[in-house]
Amino acid sequence: MAKLTHYTKRGQVRMVDVTAKPVTRRAAVARGFVRMKGSVLAQVRRLRTPKGNPLEVARIAGILAAKRTSEWIPLCHPLPLTHIDVSARLVKNGIEITSRVTTSAQTGVEMEALVAVAAAGLTIYDMCKALDKGIAITDIFLVEKVGGKSGRYVSGRGRPRRG
Repeated sequence: MAKLTHYTKRGQVRMVDVTAKPVTRRAAVARGFVRMKGSVLAQVRRLRTPKGNPLEVARIAGILAAKRTSEWIPLCHPLPLTHIDVSARLVKNGIEITSRVTTSAQTGVEMEALVAVAAAGLTIYDMCKALDKGIAITDIFLVEKVGGKSGRYVSGRGRPRRG
């Protein structure tokens, strides 16, 4: 049975020691959804200009957040990220956010991918909250991860709900 790795046998919180682990290529994909009213989504569509695209601001926010994950999540290791891609696309009832993060390191980048999606979603909320405070950031989850001792993981969830 799997065990929680961030705790000692006495139940004390600890940062996992990855010193002896080999450096390997690791990657993770995460996804989330920002649900909003059609009227807000219509405004977002109209704001997609070269000077004011909220999706582009969210994309950059996600990239920056992934790079600072160890500052957000107390027990995460700072990692040398080799690639970060965040996309935000308009779909029915909202915006779908996807992040892809890669590294060559001793530990994985799942948290970096998840933080990227969360920050992008929060940025969209911030830029659109004047139109509706009821916007919801939902269904943030790990889609896939590769590398490391546990190998490949693929979620059976597919795409997030759209309604």
